[in-house]
Amino acid sequence: MKTRSLTAALAAVLAASVAPAASAEPVFNRIASFAVADNLPDGADVATPTSAEIIAATEDGNTLVYSDSPNKAIGFVDITDAKAPKAGGSVRLEGEPTSVTVAGAKVLVAVNTRESYTNPSGVLAQVDLASKTVEATCDIGGQPDSIALNKDKTIAAIAIENERDEDVNDGALPQMPAGDLVLLSVKDGVVDCGSLKRVDLTGLAEVGGEDPEPEFVSFNSLDEVAVTLQENNHIVVVDAKTGTVKSHFSAGTINLEGIDTKRDGALKFTGEMKDVAREPDAVKWLDDDRLVVANEGDWKGGARGFTIFDKQGKVLYENGAAFEREIVKIGHYPDKRNKKGIEPEGLEAARFGEDNLFFVLAERASIVGVYKDTGGEPALLQLLPSGIAPEGAVAIPARNLFVTANEADLVEDGGARSHVMIYERGEGEAAYPQLVSTEKDGELIGFGALSGLAPVPGKPGFVYAVNDSFYAAQPTIFTIDATAKPAKIVDALRITRNGAAAQKLDIEGITPDGEGGFWLANEGDADKLYSHAIINVNAKGEIQTEIAIPAELRAHEKRFGFEGITSVGEGDDTVLWMAVQREWGDDEKGFVKLVSYKPSSKEWGAVRYPLEKTEAGWVGLSEITASGDYAYVIERDNQVGQAAKLKKLFRVALADLKPGTLGGDLPVVKKEEVRDLIPDLKATNGYVVDKVEGFTIDAAGNGFVVTDNDGVDDSSGETLFFGIGPINTM
Repeated sequence: MKTRSLTAALAAVLAASVAPAASAEPVFNRIASFAVADNLPDGADVATPTSAEIIAATEDGNTLVYSDSPNKAIGFVDITDAKAPKAGGSVRLEGEPTSVTVAGAKVLVAVNTRESYTNPSGVLAQVDLASKTVEATCDIGGQPDSIALNKDKTIAAIAIENERDEDVNDGALPQMPAGDLVLLSVKDGVVDCGSLKRVDLTGLAEVGGEDPEPEFVSFNSLDEVAVTLQENNHIVVVDAKTGTVKSHFSAGTINLEGIDTKRDGALKFTGEMKDVAREPDAVKWLDDDRLVVANEGDWKGGARGFTIFDKQGKVLYENGAAFEREIVKIGHYPDKRNKKGIEPEGLEAARFGEDNLFFVLAERASIVGVYKDTGGEPALLQLLPSGIAPEGAVAIPARNLFVTANEADLVEDGGARSHVMIYERGEGEAAYPQLVSTEKDGELIGFGALSGLAPVPGKPGFVYAVNDSFYAAQPTIFTIDATAKPAKIVDALRITRNGAAAQKLDIEGITPDGEGGFWLANEGDADKLYSHAIINVNAKGEIQTEIAIPAELRAHEKRFGFEGITSVGEGDDTVLWMAVQREWGDDEKGFVKLVSYKPSSKEWGAVRYPLEKTEAGWVGLSEITASGDYAYVIERDNQVGQAAKLKKLFRVALADLKPGTLGGDLPVVKKEEVRDLIPDLKATNGYVVDKVEGFTIDAAGNGFVVTDNDGVDDSSGETLFFGIGPINTM
């Protein structure tokens, strides 16, 4: 049932299967991903939720230290070989670590020990790197958030947030007790608890001035510490040597244009928002006079980008929606987060070679923007794919490394784990993104949740793609130019019914109908009143015909239905073949149907397809496409990351596709393996995604694969689109 020669022959194409973007400048590429669950103590349940939130590096750059809030621990990762990170163990703490930094041979950890919102408490823990033990703690008198050290590591600044309870009075301020800033002296990594100095920040902000909630702290080389008061929409600059406030100013508001403002299952970037409070989270100094803030928002605001201020509060550069719109172009826009969009949260800044760079972490888009500080308008150099919800980052310029800590762990939902991701800067080409969009009629083409592919007839290097029901209010057929590097979406054809966006569709497959239109496979879902059906649309995207499944199928239907469609033959001899994803009620376990339909005679039929077996989760089909003498199918498990074992391309001879009568004994087809796709999915050094959804063979006989990013909902948002070379000649 498997042909080793095919797999071996196609393996040679792997090195060329990722289509990177050319660049004359050094670029960052992800070189490794470390699953935080690999650092759980011996004997711990591997399904224990973990997190990597704030991250730091030792002075030699060989060890990473991150905060793991769910496990009340800090974790260590050995990156002596950055391409092969190793678990370095963890240290348990008496509370929730909120931030971490390194001073010499010691790790300083801000720890939240509060009993309640109204009775906040916290300590600064000093951990020895060599012995991995807690040596001392200092009572810091409140619930901490961020910690930072000055340049010579003699002063520690801690933002004491004393955060509000969002369930009380809709989260409105004030909610006492007020937060403040704590300063402590440090020598050789040892904290002098007796040196603790509190800096009162009340009476400064126009919003909730009696209840400041410091969020993030950052030092410049003058021992000035910038403090963001996120909910107060304010920024304070403090002289850390004297503990006096040197300046403070409102973060202000901005007007946003060209954004999506509705959570409606459609990507439309024509909206606007007025007077949006920036509500900055992270802050970093670009030099001794300028600082950049990430405008995440937390209460009323969220300006979707970042702003550069001087330390007196003058706006030197406002990013507005520009960062977000660049993220739209690579398919990472989170439609379910339209109140605050991509939510820039974390920042890092460092000098790499001759370039002053800063990195903006978009929590909800799971993307890092790499910017070059020019002294004026910064230049966007790259967008790096991260794990889910990047929270913290650390640059290690001496090793040309950049690292992100990604907060979300979706193990309880069977999703991706929390990861630490490592990038290296060097000569070469950017490996991501692999697919980008353009504009149509002056509007950005948003995309995501791609579920099926088909060739553009007579046009080598061009393929069609469709999105699934995540974008229920905007079903679309995309045209992809795969000859571009990266591949480019050059057109978007909206699917309509009676002149409006077609509803109740979950399009999982597409094939040209030979007359300028398309046949579409619609997956049913009784809970959503979606029907399993075959749909024909014309060249304008208008639905012409909807063909419901026959009674023989309907009697045994389940939610996991048609996952692909392809066409065999011409004219009246045309037969459509649909792949059913999983077993229906009348299927023997381990077998699914390939269903046939002949439009000219309206005849239905089917064959049985044998599935592979795996130890975890389920196995099903995701695509079917016919080319030459074969029908090709994607067979996969529903596992992600290290648990993923099956993501393969198989083929069935068209001569064996002799449909039996529905309701009777169906013939079983033979299959042979063409390619294991897991190496391709690992090519960008992230975790293996579960949804390999689309495959097709273009007019020149070259194969292309696409993954479904679930609309960036509980997903890293990465869409992998890659070629696997000639298929029909193998």
